Amino acid sequence: MAGAPALEELLAEALDHPVEGWDFAWLVNEERLQQDAFPWDYTELVVRRARRSPDLLDLGTGGGERLASFPVRPRHTLATESYAPNVSVAGRRLAPLGIQVVRTSAADDNPLQGAKTSKGSLPFRDGVFHLVIDRNEAFVAREVARVLAPRGIFLTEQSGSAEIPDLYRLLDLPPPPRSTPSWDLHVAERQVARAGLEVLESGEADFEMRFRDVGALVWYLRAVPWTVPDFSVDRCRKRLEDLHTRVLRNGPIRIPRYAFWFEAEKK
Repeated sequence: MAGAPALEELLAEALDHPVEGWDFAWLVNEERLQQDAFPWDYTELVVRRARRSPDLLDLGTGGGERLASFPVRPRHTLATESYAPNVSVAGRRLAPLGIQVVRTSAADDNPLQGAKTSKGSLPFRDGVFHLVIDRNEAFVAREVARVLAPRGIFLTEQSGSAEIPDLYRLLDLPPPPRSTPSWDLHVAERQVARAGLEVLESGEADFEMRFRDVGALVWYLRAVPWTVPDFSVDRCRKRLEDLHTRVLRNGPIRIPRYAFWFEAEKK
């Protein structure tokens, strides 16, 4: 690839570029990170409900990027965030829009939750929200159901867990220390059904993420450190060198992914 940046230049940029919120735009705009389009549009799904709701709670808002971008938001809109570095980022972005960001404790990943999980409680009264949304944030279904008003709606888009073993293999790391149960639409539907929510609509899709250089992959892994907590540039340097050579010869690094969404109502 003529004129391609050297590996050390890509790694230096990936380690120096700030990791704030969930803003991948700098990679997407340069087409260094690409993914297939979903057959649904999360923003459209939210806006359809937000137009008719007196309030909205956004679980795990990240840096507030997506919430701030919605063309319609109820007047009473709140957001939560459990990842400490993102709380102030989201606060600065959302405060001018009149949206308060509430720091919460992180829930266990959904497939690891037991019937009596104590993490992920929400600091709100029972039945106060008519619309709760969640994009790629772990949630405790019974807590979501508790804060929803009767006939309230829970709308979420989630990434499945299938890509984690692929990332470990790609980076030539030993497999995760414990096998993580699958996280998919059917598992999620069972969780919310036990909490008293009825799924009204849903969808799922296989797709692919493409990293056009090793720097994009390294920054992505920094932005989502819980995905491969064993990763570091120093530990994986030899493998990153091999991947850099592979990209130059064969094109982007391809990672298969799976995602789903559903909309559930509290009866």
